[in-house]
Amino acid sequence: MPDELRTDPARLRSDIHSTGALWGLMKEYLVILGIERGLRENTVFAYRRDLEEYLIFLKGRPPTPALVDKFLVELHRKGRASTTIARKLAALRGFHRHLIAEGKAEDDPTRLTETPRSRMTLPKALDVHEAVRLVETPPTDTPLGRRDRALLETLYGSAVRVSELVALNLTDLDLDTAGTIVTGKGGRQRLVLLGKPAVQAIRTYLPDRLDLCGERRDHDILYVNARGAPLTRQGVFGIVRKHAIAAGIPCSRISPHVLRHSAATHMVEGGADLRTVQQFLGHAGISTTQVYTRMSLQHLQEVYVESHPRALRG
Repeated sequence: MPDELRTDPARLRSDIHSTGALWGLMKEYLVILGIERGLRENTVFAYRRDLEEYLIFLKGRPPTPALVDKFLVELHRKGRASTTIARKLAALRGFHRHLIAEGKAEDDPTRLTETPRSRMTLPKALDVHEAVRLVETPPTDTPLGRRDRALLETLYGSAVRVSELVALNLTDLDLDTAGTIVTGKGGRQRLVLLGKPAVQAIRTYLPDRLDLCGERRDHDILYVNARGAPLTRQGVFGIVRKHAIAAGIPCSRISPHVLRHSAATHMVEGGADLRTVQQFLGHAGISTTQVYTRMSLQHLQEVYVESHPRALRG
């Protein structure tokens, strides 16, 4: 970006489109998202992809409410899901509000645009018997089997995200109080409980972890692969699906995130209040957690239809 545009906001606002400066401002915005706001690399990449598609659509034209609407219509014409369109609109809003806050723009062309309504889809969840069967599937007569048992018990027992699981350090654990500190989205830390089966499985796995690491003691990560290196997200996915197949659960119904959803659903069905579940899951707002009340209602309806003598049956 030319120096004169950096030092003269009024000139910047008038020349921003003819000079193509929006691209440079987008890159600056992405740096802020990653460093100052602490968003994860994958999240920043998603913002970059959405904003680049938007800027390519603009073709150097000044962004206006009409062009924003046309951009969303074009996405709809291409068959993009309403949730995808809503996500892209959120990225545009964040970018334009940033430009206003920095004095580099005066108007927000997204201010009148309504977020596309999407059909509420309930997260997939295993029932309690399936979840228990899955976490108890790994054999406990091998080091990797004991690791997998501990890993699955941790996923289901604490409802952590897979990104939080692979980042768990030994120093984060307090097995005496059955708790651990995890770092979630935006760098927010929270305390989660593990449950007695998870604690027992982790205690059993820890000597195996030392053997798997061998001379490789350059990290403090709890869950490691067969070579002693930290497990990756992809590695966790493979472990979950491997044991799901052994437990007779279709791969289409399982992922690490499904175990998180299952844990939250089972807590609500067991009587946990939403605020507690919100804190447990690390949701920033209660609205994200409220989906589990809908899942609980769905469970109640299914039980009612199957068990009540006056329920309507097809």
